[in-house]
Amino acid sequence: MRTLFSSILLLVMLTFLGSCSKTTKTTKTSIAEVSETYVADNYTKKEVDIVMRDGVKLHTTIYSPKDTSIKYPIVMQRTPYSSSPYGEGKFKESIGPNIHMMQEGYIVVYQDVRGRWLSEGHYENMRAYIPNKTSEKDIDESSDTYDTIEWLVNNVENNNGNVGIWGISYPGFYSTYATVDAHPALKAASPQASIGDFFFDDFHHNGAYLLSYFRATSLFGTPRPNGDKPIDTAWYKLPELPTEDQYQFFLDKGPLKNLNEFFEYNLKDEMSMSPDGQTDDYFWNELKEHPNYDELWQSRGIIQHLKNVKSHVATMVVGGWFDAEDLYGPLETYKNIEKYNKDNYNTIVFGPWDHGKWAKRNGRSVVGNYYFGDSISEFFQQNIETKFFNHFLKGKGDKNSGLPEAYVFDTGRKEWKQYETWPPKGVVKKDMFLSENQELTTEKKNVSGIKFISDIKKPVPYSEDIKTVFTPRKYMTDDQRFAARRSDVLVFETEVMEEDFTLAGDILAKLKVATTGTAADWIVKVIDVHPADAENNEEMQDHLKMSNYHLMVRSEVLRGRFRNSFEKPEPFVSNKKTDVNIKLQDVFHTIKKGHKLQIQVQSTWFPLIDLNPQTYVDNIFKADESDFKTQTHTVFTDSSIEFSVLSH
Repeated sequence: MRTLFSSILLLVMLTFLGSCSKTTKTTKTSIAEVSETYVADNYTKKEVDIVMRDGVKLHTTIYSPKDTSIKYPIVMQRTPYSSSPYGEGKFKESIGPNIHMMQEGYIVVYQDVRGRWLSEGHYENMRAYIPNKTSEKDIDESSDTYDTIEWLVNNVENNNGNVGIWGISYPGFYSTYATVDAHPALKAASPQASIGDFFFDDFHHNGAYLLSYFRATSLFGTPRPNGDKPIDTAWYKLPELPTEDQYQFFLDKGPLKNLNEFFEYNLKDEMSMSPDGQTDDYFWNELKEHPNYDELWQSRGIIQHLKNVKSHVATMVVGGWFDAEDLYGPLETYKNIEKYNKDNYNTIVFGPWDHGKWAKRNGRSVVGNYYFGDSISEFFQQNIETKFFNHFLKGKGDKNSGLPEAYVFDTGRKEWKQYETWPPKGVVKKDMFLSENQELTTEKKNVSGIKFISDIKKPVPYSEDIKTVFTPRKYMTDDQRFAARRSDVLVFETEVMEEDFTLAGDILAKLKVATTGTAADWIVKVIDVHPADAENNEEMQDHLKMSNYHLMVRSEVLRGRFRNSFEKPEPFVSNKKTDVNIKLQDVFHTIKKGHKLQIQVQSTWFPLIDLNPQTYVDNIFKADESDFKTQTHTVFTDSSIEFSVLSH
């Protein structure tokens, strides 16, 4: 699902400034082409089935350098997305975390996780970790990784005894998992865009269901047609929409329960049945039967099991500031390893990327309409990622890696910075208030209520684009002018900045709200409003201009029923002023001199998230059309936004 690159790069690094930080600006670099047959010309390929402690065999593909004059470390990826191509003489075009490591020489291993593709066993979506295992039947992804490494270091020729693991998105989850109860030979792990908890990553955000991801459900929930037996071709079928207008499709479809037919049809068409005999996708069943943060979701999260990451495993967590799928996961993975494992080597890298884009090699670094610079991903691959793995798998392996604790990209200044901690030292909390007349002020003014009508027939779009997308990404940097000009989106804005204002760390929206109904969602967006003379770039959509561009820096939703507890939802009391606090994930962005900082508050975000009925029901997945009501919401002007601000 994630192909790695096709070309090689070049030179980049530059100047370091400041006593507590260093700055690296990105410049253009030359890119040399690599032959499509490079892997086949320089590596041998072997496919094996490795037996786990309970007897289940996991299909594993091993690429070893043909030059056997030296010993090589092993880097591995465990994936639910297939370790294909399968069969003798069939090679991937590129292997390993990046092209530099492929050329330098590593033994590269890919494995189909338990229950997927050519591996035996039963698949569980984000399989729960089992602490204190007492028998061979106690298996999880940690034990499967341990058993795999044990076999590899004892059976693969010319390995030097050191193993690393990496992966993006779901494979990133398995990379995190490997650090718990880790094999002694595992010396380096790089969870990248790693899923941390499905109630906060991908399919949910703070309890709101990501409706825009419903088409991906079958990928994880369709059982294999022959039970636990291996299969080398896709057995799931992804729903197709009969329109190019995703917004209108979901609006016409109505309540979530009307989507059941897509998963019933898929399984009937594939002639497969779930274990209990129902023609249903079992992940869809889990989503709709477990709308709250109950034992099912809690048991499958990996974040809460990072208190005892083995100290011999160095970790480098990687993410993108504009990753729509997995922003919570990598940030919380880094923070929890850091919190509970003080003696570990643990670092974080965040760049101006959407999901997994750091693994590409495409020269200009762009997310949606917004251009951040040249060769940023190439710089990461050569100067950060390769350096990390080389040090811990080929070099001394001590904590003096030559890399900082935090290698982070300021998406406003468009430059790399290096810090000894994340968030950086010197960050202070600063409150700004949502005042009348669309003002964002440093002091609270007269308290009043600003009302807007949340019409369930005309929800606020998450994008002005007319399209259908499998998993939306571009919206993370979309121009928000279209939303700012709607009556059901409240806007609060500073004066033009007289000096740079750097946000570095998390953001807490402390809303005080009321509704005429008993349920509501609350969405907060942080916007960088560009000046009138901002220059366009070549990626800009034809109907837009960079002049006055409203760049969305961060956004988040909270399903209001979870304002006090994700485990125990509760309705609003109609017309009662209520506190709703929303944690927005970390940012590193400078609102530059001449720009303005803007906050948008709204209650629908469609069809990125599903529609809230705005009248309380126990389970929105089972709500009837009659439950959906237009309501009037109020935001009070003693609401504030708490920013993490870096003093320069």
